Amino acid sequence: MALNFTDLPSLYAHDFDTVIDVRSPAEFAEDHLPGAINLPVLDNEERARVGTIYVQESPFLARKLGAALVFRNAANHIEHSLSLHEGGWKPLVYCWRGGQRSGSFAWMLQQIGWRAEVVEGGYRTYRRLVNQFLYQDPLPHRLIALDGYTGTAKTELLAHLKSRGVQVLDLEGLANHRGSLLGEMPGGQPSQKAFESALAAALCGLDPACPVVVEAESSKIGTMILPPSLWTALRNAPRIQVRASIRARTAYLVNTYDDILSDGDRLRDRLSPLRFHRGHEVVDGWLSLIDAGDKQALTRALMEQHYDPSYAKSSRARTAEVVARVDAATLDDAGLNEMAARIERILDQL
Repeated sequence: MALNFTDLPSLYAHDFDTVIDVRSPAEFAEDHLPGAINLPVLDNEERARVGTIYVQESPFLARKLGAALVFRNAANHIEHSLSLHEGGWKPLVYCWRGGQRSGSFAWMLQQIGWRAEVVEGGYRTYRRLVNQFLYQDPLPHRLIALDGYTGTAKTELLAHLKSRGVQVLDLEGLANHRGSLLGEMPGGQPSQKAFESALAAALCGLDPACPVVVEAESSKIGTMILPPSLWTALRNAPRIQVRASIRARTAYLVNTYDDILSDGDRLRDRLSPLRFHRGHEVVDGWLSLIDAGDKQALTRALMEQHYDPSYAKSSRARTAEVVARVDAATLDDAGLNEMAARIERILDQL
């Protein structure tokens, strides 16, 4: 019998030693259960080949070829990837819909003596539970948003708060993007489905009885879209406003964004489209600073002429309450640690 999971927290709370995704590498790369390993019983080319035969020739021929490939690949995994497991090993197996791929693989593992089980409905069940958690159910957590101008080190503040035992949700970390026009990170962003998987797992790991500190974001982080329940909660969350001088913010951003500030071509490509919003004269000034290699002046100009006006405009449209304001003398580790201590005290009073 396959295991039937009715909600996402119960699936995440499974007691299996290993979660095995037997789908193709392409399917796994798009999204998978957090922590799962990929042991495909059909690789990308084999899956396409079997599917083509199923449609164009015969379902019987496709099943016959598929069975041969599945058992051949499964035997290879057992001989190599799984060879070190002892008799008490307990794996949980899933494929696209809990059908032949996962069933065949789990059967082989059971014949060896391992306590393998299959997820009923496979990955499709998992996606349904993620969708229900993020798009249908109300978010059970109480969010507190860190707000403030660009360059006030809010992401680093989250890390300092987490080290002090405060519950935090790092949306930019999950989206692998710094949440701004120049926010691309190495490796690129995950798929929307993978982002939602990571987000759901992070939320399920947080205690709804305690506040969760999150950086104030727009409804999109790069190309990642925040699910409605989270976006509604974040938009209405009480704000703790973080403030720092333009000098401190400039120094912080020059250090944090050194990768893109050192790439003139990439900067020009990102900034040139802003002519429509900021005007030719302003953007030409930025491009001149890029040509001069003046990272400090460029960073300050971008804040004063683009980021700060954008933040001020969006702030006027917000209705969420600002419950506290925290001023930073510096944005180095000592300054951030001192701010984190003050924010922790503020949270204790909310």
